[in-house]
Amino acid sequence: MFIDVHAHAYLFDCPPQDGVTQFATAEEVVRRYDELGIDRGILLPLIGPEVYAPQSNQEVLEICRRWPERFIPFCNIDPRGIENSESTDFSVWIDWYKARGCRGVGEFMPNMDFCDPRVWNIFRQFEKAGLPVIFDDTVRVGRSYGLVDDPGLPQLEETLRTFPGLVLFGHGPAFWSEIGVLETPADRGGYPRYPVRAEGAVPKLFRRYPNLWGDLSAFSGFNALARDVDYAVKFLDEFQDRLCFGTDICRADQELPLAGFLLDLRKTGRLSESAFRKIARENIERLLKL
Repeated sequence: MFIDVHAHAYLFDCPPQDGVTQFATAEEVVRRYDELGIDRGILLPLIGPEVYAPQSNQEVLEICRRWPERFIPFCNIDPRGIENSESTDFSVWIDWYKARGCRGVGEFMPNMDFCDPRVWNIFRQFEKAGLPVIFDDTVRVGRSYGLVDDPGLPQLEETLRTFPGLVLFGHGPAFWSEIGVLETPADRGGYPRYPVRAEGAVPKLFRRYPNLWGDLSAFSGFNALARDVDYAVKFLDEFQDRLCFGTDICRADQELPLAGFLLDLRKTGRLSESAFRKIARENIERLLKL
């Protein structure tokens, strides 16, 4: 039924991050998929030094080789790689991973400004290669991971404008919190629970830039919808061609409420069958030509 646009899995047990996040093995993710009616998932390598147990692209390729019917590989490249330069040529890496079946890039999460010249350098090359990018973002440099933007997401907007052929998937609390106008600056990058009283930057950027897509995974994506179901129905309907179901599964026992939320909207008639199918799987199938 579903294709998961955002998943993580390791081949072997790894130490828990901060003594909390024990990442799931591939076997555990497959078991959760069977429970939730998820047919396949896109695996996103976590390569950066900012967070978690760094993972190689090759590990993800090996998982996908062992479970070809359940997982699809993305690759991940740090823009500081090779020479830490805004003129680095990454084509040797990009071409190598594309040749081995990687269909996109993610989870792209270096703790750098969106408009850093090194980030734009690699975005330019991803655009040329035709690889969509799933990013995470945050509100500050330091003590965090993800691309850094300002209130209202102006750096993301400038990036979307500069690279119109690059599909960027919005993801994470700094992105999804701005689905509505925030009551206070402290709500930015968090999980506001109050209703969407006025539209924020996210729906406006969706209308302006057809290369912006939405990764609905994690609590950030679910909260953006569940905080105001009436607005969620409008948002899902308007942007049904560029929104994708996801889990952001990390732990084997993680709560994953989005599937049930979307199924309930379909059951009650608030989300049409055609819109549900697009968000559940057809959009990502179309984008990646699965």
